[in-house]
Amino acid sequence: MGTRLKIIALGFFLLFGLLTVRLFFWQIIRGRELGNAAKGQYETGRQLSAPRGNILASDGDPLVARAEGYLVFAEIPHLKDDPKAIAEKLAPFFTSDPNDRQAFLIEIDRIANLLSKKETVWVPLKQKVTAETKKNIEALGLAGIGFEKQELRVYPEASAAAHLLGFVGKDEEGNDMGYFGLEGYYDLALTGRAGYREREADAKGTPIMLGNNKEITALSGVNLITTIDKTVQLTLEKKLKEGIEKYGAKSGTVIVIEPSSGAILGMASFPSYEPDLYWNYGNEYFKNPAVSDSFEPGSIFKVFVMASALDAGVVKPDTKCDICAGPYKVDKYLIETWNQKYNPDETMTEVIVHSDNVGMSFVANQLGADRLYDYLDKFGIGKLTGIDLQGEGSPQLREKGSWNVVDLATAAFGQGVAVTPIQLIKALAIIANGGYSVTPHVVQKLQGDLWSEEIKIKPGQRIISETADSDIKAMMVEAAKNGESKWTNLRGFPVAGKTGTAQIPIAGHYDENKTNASFIGFSPADHPKFAMLVILREPQSSVWASETAAPLWYSIAKDLFVYFGIQPEN
Repeated sequence: MGTRLKIIALGFFLLFGLLTVRLFFWQIIRGRELGNAAKGQYETGRQLSAPRGNILASDGDPLVARAEGYLVFAEIPHLKDDPKAIAEKLAPFFTSDPNDRQAFLIEIDRIANLLSKKETVWVPLKQKVTAETKKNIEALGLAGIGFEKQELRVYPEASAAAHLLGFVGKDEEGNDMGYFGLEGYYDLALTGRAGYREREADAKGTPIMLGNNKEITALSGVNLITTIDKTVQLTLEKKLKEGIEKYGAKSGTVIVIEPSSGAILGMASFPSYEPDLYWNYGNEYFKNPAVSDSFEPGSIFKVFVMASALDAGVVKPDTKCDICAGPYKVDKYLIETWNQKYNPDETMTEVIVHSDNVGMSFVANQLGADRLYDYLDKFGIGKLTGIDLQGEGSPQLREKGSWNVVDLATAAFGQGVAVTPIQLIKALAIIANGGYSVTPHVVQKLQGDLWSEEIKIKPGQRIISETADSDIKAMMVEAAKNGESKWTNLRGFPVAGKTGTAQIPIAGHYDENKTNASFIGFSPADHPKFAMLVILREPQSSVWASETAAPLWYSIAKDLFVYFGIQPEN
């Protein structure tokens, strides 16, 4: 009997020891982990997104605005219908094309799988549905289906200025994030500061009314007041699309800038995309060609080389070219004029009017490679402009000191040098405004609920002298009136301009049948209200800019003359 009691006592002792060790393991070693898990069963927390700032035109009209939207969610314990039946009722509201049978069936399966997760209390079903969709879903009377207020990005002008604006997508954690354009560049300011909500709930997920509920209010993002003139922007969009169709161009870009300040008044590129349906487009549509793409500019580049030579004092408007009687041999290459016509002893003004490649080689020789490099650097060629748009690129100039005689000669007429459209419009603004550098910019003011702040733009430095600037302007006026595109010139209107036809380099040589056609100009010539660049890539109706880009430039300018109140001379 005593032995049996001892065995029983020993058994109790061992059982108590095992129980003590087990409790030590759960309470001490894994105590914090299990405590957090238990807390998570009755406490739920959720980040509250901040209202995103609007993007407004210069007159305050919205280019992008926030609107009321909703997250559709399901509280699994409260569902009364079969998950498949609920999914079949919700799927038509969640698919972009209800007639797409395959997409419809995939959406049913997706929703049904989410609703079948019995271990989950709360599950999101669809982000950012409209108020109208919410109303239609509510009419179904589905128990356990609820809504949480979110916000949508709406575009009053549809796809207008899409490249300039960018879009709002999701980051890796599922939060809203701006991509490309203004949405990307100013994402932090537009986003604001998120809030947080924490609440206690019972085992079924029902909130405990007297439980510990906390909420940190989200702070709204700021509004961006841009320099974009909506009338100018819509004009560019309409005219550029018409021009691309008329001339059979592969793509095109137009930029309008206020020369005195660097403010971008309008910027358009095609092909484009719809920011509110960005997921339907490939990544190649999203980058902004106006700030990201580079190309060899051709003859529009001549005005910057000539302006540099005038400022350096190595030529004057009446300086005569002593190599312009025929083709000019450089190393093993022969430089010719675009129309095989030569003008012995032509002046520098005539070189610009005739768009003479040989004459520009003469100018480059007078200037020299190192000095030309320095001037191009001052004009902003080969470096970022600093424009406030995400995705700006900048092809580099060939390293100073490494230019040979061929590099010098071809750069003089815009070959062998790559630029972006935004670099060209910045350089053009320097000539248009009297010789001062500018910083192209799109946003002029940040606006909060009770405050606003002007964006300070660094004052420009003088790049070329007043005399050189006056001389190159006069040359451009003559080119607009009497150059190869003179037939497009609106007689009486004071325009300074220049065409550019650049063959496209392919596999180590230039393709004579593929060109980039461009036209730069500003008006009025003496005190410009706007400067504009037009680029058409690979137009099919004609390889010449005088027959494609120039007439498109004047077609747009005709509307801008009226809008800006520019009157014909005399």
